[in-house]
Amino acid sequence: MPYNIFNVPKVEGSLKQRLNDFIFSFGHAISSGAGIAFADRDINYALHLQHERIREKAYVMEYEAYDRGVLTDVYAGGEWRDGHYESTMCFTDCGIKRTVIKGGKKLYGDDRKLVFYETLTDVISGTQPENDSYCCPNCGAVTTIGELVSGCQYCGTRYKMNDLFPKITAFYAIDDMSRSEEEMKPIMKRYMITTALVLAVIGIVGNIIKGTYSDISEVIGYIPQIILTLIFSAIMGVFLGYMLFSVSLIFSAFGKAFKTGDMLGTIGSRKKFERKMRARSPEFSFEYFTSKATSLIKTVIFSPDEQDLVYYKGEKTDPRFKDIIDLNYSGALGVVKFEEKNGITTVVTDAFFDILYAKDDRISSMRRVFRTTFTR
Repeated sequence: MPYNIFNVPKVEGSLKQRLNDFIFSFGHAISSGAGIAFADRDINYALHLQHERIREKAYVMEYEAYDRGVLTDVYAGGEWRDGHYESTMCFTDCGIKRTVIKGGKKLYGDDRKLVFYETLTDVISGTQPENDSYCCPNCGAVTTIGELVSGCQYCGTRYKMNDLFPKITAFYAIDDMSRSEEEMKPIMKRYMITTALVLAVIGIVGNIIKGTYSDISEVIGYIPQIILTLIFSAIMGVFLGYMLFSVSLIFSAFGKAFKTGDMLGTIGSRKKFERKMRARSPEFSFEYFTSKATSLIKTVIFSPDEQDLVYYKGEKTDPRFKDIIDLNYSGALGVVKFEEKNGITTVVTDAFFDILYAKDDRISSMRRVFRTTFTR
């Protein structure tokens, strides 16, 4: 997605910096337990619980976020608002490397190419101190409160302010099929070089079998023929290597499409949910519901005892939940059932997550669907 072909508006200035800062901060929050000043309480609480889960299992989880260069900007997608707040879904590309370590030994590692989505929420009315001038408490430089929340440009000091808007109120990442030119080149070269080497070996070995190079004393006389074989292999390696590379991309796309095929059942959930929910609460949006739903699911999964949570009612969760050390919402939530009775609205959902399980020092990655019932 290197070109903004749909003229999607860009996010600029301090807001863009805050969105990018979050991508490079949430991994540190998981590994250290430190909160993120411009993330809401639900996100910070879930990250804290995840940190505690990893620490109790004596693991170290490292995140390395990096710029892939596919989308050079941050873009604003859908918007929605209620009586007090307005929210915008923003997205950009990134790469994230995850490493799980125990006792100095690497147990797991991956490198995912992603489109990262963040919900940015701001107040509609009221005093907003974002652009108010303030002296950095560390170095004394005059700047704005908003810049201090992201980090002083002179000394890096961050100003923590719980009620400062705009805030990040939700985030998730999905696998990105697109690749930048810099990402494509080394993969394509490997295909071409490997193909050329295979053709060269086949050509030379084939001539040896035929007896063309059997007389070792006269091998020098066959050098021109060997050179021609290598040249032919190099030329064909470029063409065939490129074709194999293209075919691999197609199969990769089909593979990921098959992997996400079970999420097709979520199509239409937004329209069904909003049509019924807005009849009771016109300000309610599917994005708001999804953000809150995924945050609650994460909190329940990472809680030491979910039955201590005031908003959780039900039996003990599956014991395997205690082996989850990382989970990422996959961007799909389906409404299975919507019921209104005696003034109570009940919504049953299927939410899709990519998960890392850790059991007996074995780390496994898989996709799981959590069916959850919400009432209001």
